[in-house]
Amino acid sequence: MPLNADAEIEITALAWVPEGARGLVKDLRVRWALEEAGLDYRVRLLGGDRPANYRKDQPFDQVPCLSDGTVQIFESGAILQYIGKQSEALLPIDRQAKYRSIQWTYAAVSSVEPFVQFRVLLDAVFADQEWASPAKPTFDHYAQLRLGQVSAWLGDKRWLEGDRFTIGDLMMVTVLRIAGRGGLLADKPNLADYVSRGEARPAFQRALEDHLESFAQNQPEGVAA
Repeated sequence: MPLNADAEIEITALAWVPEGARGLVKDLRVRWALEEAGLDYRVRLLGGDRPANYRKDQPFDQVPCLSDGTVQIFESGAILQYIGKQSEALLPIDRQAKYRSIQWTYAAVSSVEPFVQFRVLLDAVFADQEWASPAKPTFDHYAQLRLGQVSAWLGDKRWLEGDRFTIGDLMMVTVLRIAGRGGLLADKPNLADYVSRGEARPAFQRALEDHLESFAQNQPEGVAA
């Protein structure tokens, strides 16, 4: 199992988050990639109050960061690309196939995630705000537009570029899991099935188990699980 307290690769993650965020925090993407690549890693858990020098590693005070003695980087897309280049299991050697895989990581986080995530947040976090209800039609439109475009591209293919799973699929599945959490995939069965295929991968299951375990171990006193 790649999770190893003595590993050179270290990632940061949150020690605890509320129920609604569990399974969606972005360290899960990096854990999954490391599991797929078979690379040992360890986790540095952070609480609500970050260490004083953490912004030197992550200027936005978020997770994850990755360091391995050679590089120290943040942003899940950049981290996935770095991991992918160390493992043909996630990134093909062929130049065309490699960059088509990389392009989907950018598409997932820049063309799909912003609309999907904000639409879900309108119900999950901002529902009591006066501006939330008027904003929903706009974000419904753009979230469904992007999801429809991904659905049309995927069609009946197993993965985005055919039969091979890559970092592009890993990133897109994690974004579409947000959409699924918000009920946005109900009329797009090929995307729901695509997410299910990703979640069924043993590497994802191991990553998710470890991701959730830290929350169970760090449950604050007096806060419902």
